[in-house]
Amino acid sequence: MSAKSHGVGLFMELRKRLQSGLLIVGKDVAGSPADVVVTGGDSALHIQTPGGRVSPILPPGVSFEEGSCMPTPAGESCGIELHFRLRIRVAHSGREASDGVMETLRPKETYCFYCQGCMTRLLEDRIFKRVLPLPNGNWNAIVDDWCCHPDPFANKKMLPRAEDCLLGDTFLLLARDGSCEDTLVQEASADLEDGQDPKKPCRRLALVSCRSCSSVLGEAVAPETLKLYVTQVVVEPGVGDRTPEASLNRSLFLERTVAARLLALSNSLSTFHFSVQTPNGKAFLLLWLLNSDSVIACVPEMACIQGERSLGSPALHSPSPRAARALKLLYVACSDTGIQQRDIVTSWEVNAIGHPVVLPLKVCEELLQVMDDSNSTLPASMRRMRSYEVAYLRL
Repeated sequence: MSAKSHGVGLFMELRKRLQSGLLIVGKDVAGSPADVVVTGGDSALHIQTPGGRVSPILPPGVSFEEGSCMPTPAGESCGIELHFRLRIRVAHSGREASDGVMETLRPKETYCFYCQGCMTRLLEDRIFKRVLPLPNGNWNAIVDDWCCHPDPFANKKMLPRAEDCLLGDTFLLLARDGSCEDTLVQEASADLEDGQDPKKPCRRLALVSCRSCSSVLGEAVAPETLKLYVTQVVVEPGVGDRTPEASLNRSLFLERTVAARLLALSNSLSTFHFSVQTPNGKAFLLLWLLNSDSVIACVPEMACIQGERSLGSPALHSPSPRAARALKLLYVACSDTGIQQRDIVTSWEVNAIGHPVVLPLKVCEELLQVMDDSNSTLPASMRRMRSYEVAYLRL
């Protein structure tokens, strides 16, 4: 992977379950442990270095335990990094809520659907009598294990009724209505990817796109049924004339949406391995979820030497302007040609490791770029773990 790395001045990872943390400071920012002083404050952690002070804003309920920051060996990176261990206090406030699309939708409520790319309203004032989860993504592969008679679901699709919304792992199924003709465009596309045998028959996809910006939103799985990927649409309550806020940065929206889905799937299925796949079932990216309780902050080297500043300041060009909840992941791109990476991909395929997470090919490519960008912002000692790359996805 060729993601360009950046000079990391300060990196902090707090583990809420362990009530501990790791602080890494680049030696271009501080030459020795004595140059780094860490203290707590109101909802912040103050880190004083010769270049100035930075103050990561901590999530509610998280505070620094005074006097607990101690130097720790940096291993092979001791020439370029200083490592510190610290302790935190966490006020237990119950399970943290998610504001993902899947958790937002409720029966008998009114919703509007927007294109995430251009925020054009796609579907207006949709009210669902039923909002139901679909079975696990590979449910039909195990039907024979729990059916004592021939598969009753063979060659049958689970489709929504007129006022249903069915929730898949990464998509929504809902019925078309009259407004779709004005906002959506449907076209057939062959699902042929680079490297696929052109002699084999191609599965045709009826792609559904936004009429305004041409972004692919999903598929038409039946004449009157839409499949919309949660990475492509924004769902807002249809309250009066309320319009949604300006569209989030695309990479940030994708990062948060995928992180929320991975966390939900891990909690519901008790799995930590995911295989990101294209709609034709071809594995694109392998993910191994390590931590779901991390809180991270990363400050570029240049920002650490510009004097006192809070990470909440808009003038600070940081990939994480405030300490943020995040998932810590190991990942391997299936296109990686390294020998060790190929062995990992083969092992996952042979042993059927990884719950399938299906996304359009372009979204898979965007997600890999998000992972690479995250990896490039990490300190050198944090970027790899064995033959895997390391990345964080913010929630």
